[in-house]
Amino acid sequence: MDEEQMRGSTRLPPPHWRNPLHWLAFGLGSGAAPKAPGTFGTLAAIPLYLLLRPLDPWVYLGITLALFLFGIWLCDRVSRDLGVHDHGGIVWDEWVGLLITLWFVPPGWLWLLAGLVLFRLFDILKPQPIRWIDRNVSGGLGIMLDDLLAGVFALVILQGAAFLLQ
Repeated sequence: MDEEQMRGSTRLPPPHWRNPLHWLAFGLGSGAAPKAPGTFGTLAAIPLYLLLRPLDPWVYLGITLALFLFGIWLCDRVSRDLGVHDHGGIVWDEWVGLLITLWFVPPGWLWLLAGLVLFRLFDILKPQPIRWIDRNVSGGLGIMLDDLLAGVFALVILQGAAFLLQ
């Protein structure tokens, strides 16, 4: 279920805040925002990016891929706990998608903002094959994979812009 589907008349179950897995999947609470939880979740990933940014780019990528693999299990587990596939408040996938987007990004807040906007555009608009994955791949892998691909699309455009502007 994406953000557009959440806006319907059905109310989604809240996370169990005493469960640390729910707290992680909901981006330390950022995914509980009443409006645009994916955007708030993505914004909440910025401090993690700033912590990882000084690392060697390959270490950064390794940690990001580990977070992706953990996210497959985490998102599957929490969505099963809540009884909703891809609950809109689960934003761990947005965290990983933003980290993918910002890999090797040039320093500066303008590049960070551009990456954030590009990632959110691809995550919301879901061009093919992101849309196909979102609709046809289930479980934790489906939750994580569409955001991973949105991050890759945003990364390619961001790196292309950085190359052209150098």
